[in-house]
Amino acid sequence: MRVIDDNNIPVMEIFSSIQGEGKFAGNPAIFVRLSGCDVGCHWCDVKESWEAGKHSIMHIKSILDEVLSLDAKTKKIVITGGEPLMYGLTNLTALLISEGYELHLETSGAYPLSGKWHWICLSPKKMKLPKNDIYLKADELKVIIYNKDDFNFAIEASNKVSESCSLLVQPEWSKSEEMNIEIINFVKENVKWSISLQQHKYLNIR
Repeated sequence: MRVIDDNNIPVMEIFSSIQGEGKFAGNPAIFVRLSGCDVGCHWCDVKESWEAGKHSIMHIKSILDEVLSLDAKTKKIVITGGEPLMYGLTNLTALLISEGYELHLETSGAYPLSGKWHWICLSPKKMKLPKNDIYLKADELKVIIYNKDDFNFAIEASNKVSESCSLLVQPEWSKSEEMNIEIINFVKENVKWSISLQQHKYLNIR
């Protein structure tokens, strides 16, 4: 019987790599990728994370043990997915912080925020909008640009975050050749925004 609660969470993979996108692109990090997502981005490049039933449920102490077994030099952990906020993350984050880790969250914001975080990257999606209260808690707003209408979506989302929130637009990988010039022009006209690229794909790393 599969029991999912705040101490037992479906995990797709845990690995050490380089953050490929967003504000901390280029920085080494440990990734804990939780499984399960119902946001349904048609351009998602980790669709294998969507079905939680395909992956093992791990006790939070086992997650910590696997993180420690990586023997990584970095203390930065990125909790990603899937959609990690489908699960209560208070116990997991408390355990990891007690071991001295710096915790970064990557989320669509479609579920209530749980856990304690040093950095929250909010990447809102039109198909399942963020909960209203997460906007002001976001340290980073990263909007994926698939078509021109996504710029309007980005502006709307930016009006809901704090003044200190980093604003990033990122081309959807399959549309980058088509949208890059649009993104460049957008940032030149909207100087609070910066460009995020999926560096890990250019570098061919996990």
